[in-house]
Amino acid sequence: MNQGMRYIRHMPELASLLEHADHVDVKTVTGSVDMRTFLAGMFSYSPDWLIWLYYVRAGFVRLLGMRQGRIQATFSLRPEKVPMQEGKKVAFFTIRMVEEERYWIAAAEDTHLEALLGIIIEPLPGTSQRHFHVLTIVHYRNWAGPVYFQVIQPFHHLVVGGMARAGVHPVS
Repeated sequence: MNQGMRYIRHMPELASLLEHADHVDVKTVTGSVDMRTFLAGMFSYSPDWLIWLYYVRAGFVRLLGMRQGRIQATFSLRPEKVPMQEGKKVAFFTIRMVEEERYWIAAAEDTHLEALLGIIIEPLPGTSQRHFHVLTIVHYRNWAGPVYFQVIQPFHHLVVGGMARAGVHPVS
C-alpha cells in the first residue's frame, strides 16, 4: 500500500466510498498551491494527445453499446470559479463531499460504472508544501464496467498522473 493510500485509509469520512470498490488507485504529487488552484490546474489539463483519446473513447463506448453525451474535451477553470459545494458540477463530475483545504470528492456516473475522483490534501509539517493525493475509486455496475475499465486503465494512469502534475504547476 502506498503512502497516499495509508493516509487516506485513516480518514473515516472516506471509508464508505472505499467499501466494495472494484478499483482504487492514488497518484501523489507535492506542491505549495491551495486546493482551488490545484483543482483548476488539474481540470484545465488538456494536451492534444488527451483530446485525441476522448475521440477514440467515444468510438469505444459505442462498441460496448453505451450512450455518450457530448463530452467537452477541453476545459478551462480559474481557481476562484472552482465550486466547493456538494451537488455542483465540474466538467462531467458532480461534487459529493468537500471540506476545503482537506478533501474534495466528485463522482461521474454511467450505466456501466461509477467513478469517484478525490483530492486529499496531506499537510507536510514545518513547510508550505503538501501532498496532493489524487484518488480514483471505481465501482462496476454491469458487465461493461470491467471491460471498459480494463481497456482504458493504462490511459487512466497517464491522464490522472498528468492532471495531478498540472495541478501543482498550473499555467496562469
